[in-house]
Formats: sequence, C-alpha cells, structure tokens
Amino acid sequence: MRYFINLSYDGKNYHGWQIQPGAISVQEVLNKALSTLLREQIEVVGAGRTDAGVNASMMIAHFDGPPTPEGGEKKDIDLVQLRYRLNKLLPQDIAIHDIYPVADDAHARFSATSRTYHYYVTTEKSPFEPYAYRFPQPLDFDKMNEACKVLFDYIDFTSFSKLHTDVKTNNCKIMEAKWEQVSPIKWQFTITADRFLRNMVRAIVGTLLDVGRGAITIDDFRKIIEKKDRCSAGTSVPGNALFLSNITYPPNQPRQMVNGK
Repeated sequence: MRYFINLSYDGKNYHGWQIQPGAISVQEVLNKALSTLLREQIEVVGAGRTDAGVNASMMIAHFDGPPTPEGGEKKDIDLVQLRYRLNKLLPQDIAIHDIYPVADDAHARFSATSRTYHYYVTTEKSPFEPYAYRFPQPLDFDKMNEACKVLFDYIDFTSFSKLHTDVKTNNCKIMEAKWEQVSPIKWQFTITADRFLRNMVRAIVGTLLDVGRGAITIDDFRKIIEKKDRCSAGTSVPGNALFLSNITYPPNQPRQMVNGK
C-alpha cells in the first residue's frame, strides 16, 4: 500500500530535502523516523528537491508500507496514530499534517501537475522577519511585475538553472509569476510552474531584483533568458526567504491538495 504524507519544515538546519553524503537532509530524518516506527526500512520520495536552507509550508512525499508476509494477513497502518507518533519523534522543525492511502501508481513527484513557491523581500530592517530577505536598495515593483510577464514567453530557463545538473531538459511551463505587497514593508513573489530547475526560483528573484533596482532593463531581462547562460543572470538570493507552498495533483487523486501554509 502506498501513502502520501503532507508535511512542512523549516529548512534552516538542513542541507535541502534530498539525502546527500555527509550532510543532514529532511528526507534522511523522515526516513529514519518512519523506519523506526514501522520497524521496516522505509524510503520516502518527495514532490520536489528544495535546496539548503529552503523551507516548505507544504511538501508532499510518498512511501510504501511494509509488505505483507507470505501467507500472512495484511495489517493496515493506523494512520492517525502514526501521524501522532511521528510528530513526537521528529524534531520541532518538521511537522506532519496528514497521512493517507493513495493508488499504488500515485507518485509524489511525477504525478504532481504544478508547484508554487513564495519568496519574501522586506524593504526595511525588521527583527521579526527571519524568513524574508532584507534588500537595502529602493525597488520598482511595477517594473519587476512587467519583467515577470516576460517569463510566460519562454520555456527554456537554462539561464536560471544551477550548472552541471543531471536533468534531461531545462524546459518548464510557468503558469504564474507576480509580486504582491503583503505588509507595509514586505513583498511576496509567487511563482507556479509544472516543474522547477535547481536554484531556478532564487536565480529568477535575484535577476528581477536587478530589474527593480535599475541595474538592468526589462529588455535585458528578456535577453538574459534567451542567452541560456547562467553567468548572464543575477545572483541567487538567500534560501531562508523561499518557501515551497503548494503542490497540485490531477483531479482523480484521492484528495484535493491545498495550500498547507
């Protein structure tokens, strides 16, 4: 039986979602907790691979329950109890919101139809904004929103991808990209796509900030995309202000996925 987990985490103490040698990851911590409680080797698969320090107000992962012993009776997992025990065992910076059965071919990553990220920028210093990027220069958010519209004209985002990745294509379909003011000193960037490249959102934000501070024009922004060269784009912004905030699945999935934040 396959199960989906709806969870959230603060990425500050982790080197990203994915297991990697010599560094702690969210996936590793979750694997160990599930394996301890279910007394079987459990490996979870996430809907995305957030980078070091990046947060998730909603992440979906799947795992397969222990196999039924040959000739034995199938034992259902008490999912309510499992969620309770996981939350007790996991550190404070990882929270499990729901666990539920899905079809055996449902896949947290490959079945997802879109992902949404939020990035937060503050225009003034504040001791109460540890999850926002304080940008010291004045920004023209109207120009930044004009530049956002350029993203819809392209599918190849090599210029915003980390170099030497193992993906087969750098094509992504961006469905939403915009800046909104959410408080007198705080702005939220929202971007939704069918998939994202490594470091893509942080590189896009960094380049949009170059537009906002007047370092490049909107036409320059377009040319950067067309060059397909990471070195031509802006600096990647810090990961602490980035949140994976929503993941959607086809309507025939057993549950409606909603923003977990």
